[in-house]
Parts: sequence; structure tokens; C-alpha cells
Amino acid sequence: MELKRRGLRPNAMMTSRQVRGTVVAGLLCMALAGCGSAVTSSSAPAAAPATSSAPAASSALGCASVSQATSVTVHRSMHLVEPSRASALSVTQRKPAVVRTLFGDFCDVVRHPGTAKGVAACPADFGTEYTGTFYAGTRTLARFLYSASGCQRVSVISGSKTQSTLVFGDAAKAAPDLQADMAAVLGVPKSQVVQPAVATVNPGGTNKPLR
Repeated sequence: MELKRRGLRPNAMMTSRQVRGTVVAGLLCMALAGCGSAVTSSSAPAAAPATSSAPAASSALGCASVSQATSVTVHRSMHLVEPSRASALSVTQRKPAVVRTLFGDFCDVVRHPGTAKGVAACPADFGTEYTGTFYAGTRTLARFLYSASGCQRVSVISGSKTQSTLVFGDAAKAAPDLQADMAAVLGVPKSQVVQPAVATVNPGGTNKPLR
């Protein structure tokens, strides 16, 4: 009987070792599985950064784009009784500093609409009107209408939006050099902005410009 008991001990010891080996192997597998899951989670792609919905500065139009203007085209017309006597003019100004100054004047005027009580007295109206377009390269920024004589009026048009006001009161104070800056764009004396030189009929002689 003692020999049988001694013979069973080795078998019992082997079984314990097998159990311990199984437990250790299981722990190692769990550890490795945990590491694997950690690697998998860390390799997930990062979320894309949020994009701003604010428009880029280069896409600004109207008075928000004054600093982008590089050129302006200006056309002058005069709505007189005898239109053939009017001095029409078309100019393209490509000096950015000069262009932006005039653009800024127009925007300052329409941002401070003139208000008046009662009847406003207007100077002599020669029908002098300027229309044109401001550009950034070839991109249109805004169009304008400037009635320079009589009760002066400025309109700035961008897309479907139009800002317009008479140039008196706060509007006139907002851009006191408007006529001088228009003259700089046109390359003419300031005195010719409101009343350009026009031809006068001289019976029996040669037509001469009025200065």
C-alpha cells in the first residue's frame, strides 16, 4: 500500500504543474490580448479638424473689399439739354492707393446716410454723372454711381445689394475729399469733377472749351 501511495505522488505533482502552466499561459494570453486591443485603438484615424465657415478674405465684395481693389474703370456722362456739347470721358486707373482711396470715400459716404429736415437747396445741376467698377485683378468687387453736380448722390452696388445716399450732412463730412479723390482717379483738376470742360457754340468761329 505504501508503494502505491508513493507511486501516485509524482502523478499529482505533474497535474499541479500543468494547472499552473495553464493559468500562466492564460494570463499571458490575456495580457497579450490587452496589448493588442490597445494598439488597435491607438491606430484609429484621428478626427478631421473642424473647418471654419467664415469666408476667405479674398472672397469679400462691396465695401468689405476696399483693401483688395487694384483698379477702377470710370465713365463720365452729362445729361444736358444738348448732350452733344457734353465732355464724355472714360478712364481706367491702375494705381491701387488712388483706387482704394476713392473706393473708401464712397463707402464712408454710404455708411453715413445724409438726413435733412424740410427742403434741401441744391447747387446748379450740370447733369454730371460718373459710373464705374472696382476690380481686384479681373474680379469685380463693386460698381458705383456718383452724381457729382446738383444734389450729389453716391450709390455702391455689390451683387443684389445697393447702398445709396445723398452727399450732405453726415455723409459729406464722412468723405470731405471725395471730389479731390475723384479728380486724382480721372487725372483732371478738381474743378472739372462737377463741371467738366464742355464745348460752347461760337457762331462764325471755332468752338472752344470752357475752362
